[in-house]
Amino acid sequence: MNTIRLLALCLLAIPATALAAPASVNWVGHVALSPTGGHVLGNPAAPTKLVEYVSYTCSHCAHFVAEASQPLRERYVKGGKVSVEVRNAVRDKYDLTAALLARCGGAKRFFGNHEALFANQDAWMDKLTAYDKDGAARPADQKAALREIGRKTGLYALMARRGFTNAQLDGCINDPASMKQVLAMTDEAWNKVQITGTPSFTVNGTLVHGSDWMRLQAALPDAPQ
Repeated sequence: MNTIRLLALCLLAIPATALAAPASVNWVGHVALSPTGGHVLGNPAAPTKLVEYVSYTCSHCAHFVAEASQPLRERYVKGGKVSVEVRNAVRDKYDLTAALLARCGGAKRFFGNHEALFANQDAWMDKLTAYDKDGAARPADQKAALREIGRKTGLYALMARRGFTNAQLDGCINDPASMKQVLAMTDEAWNKVQITGTPSFTVNGTLVHGSDWMRLQAALPDAPQ
């Protein structure tokens, strides 16, 4: 049997699936913590790196997340072309409470928590407004004050529906490493990057002018067809 015929027979014996091109990686399920403490969705080696600076008490941020999360994942993150990092730009004690709770459960739980906080923002902001106006005495200790905010504004109730206990949520509020990272990201956002409001974005380190999905798309590479 000559060499060419032997090679042909060997190829026929190999299952077709073994000869198929390797499946492309779906990067939507890849989440990691960045050195700054932000949460990165997608390919860590993506050629385009988008950073979102958000505040949980910001209605414009809630609108952006509702409008942009799905197309960002499907058109840009999935194929590895763009990574998305969410960083905090905290505006007040209520925002700080939500930011710490969003980090509960580690990196894999972050984006679900993040989107749930924004999707339910109207409900807990209504309770927050009532709490802010009731005139009752507040705990002097910062962490105790944040825990009270969580319980009395519906934030703990929202996170409970995501499977967290009050003890776990208290632990997230009390975590000094998380507090340090959230406050450091906040300082970077307002004082180093010098954002003027939320949401704000950088693409490969360059601040994007505009805070809506339409303008952000113009700063991203063309989405694959």
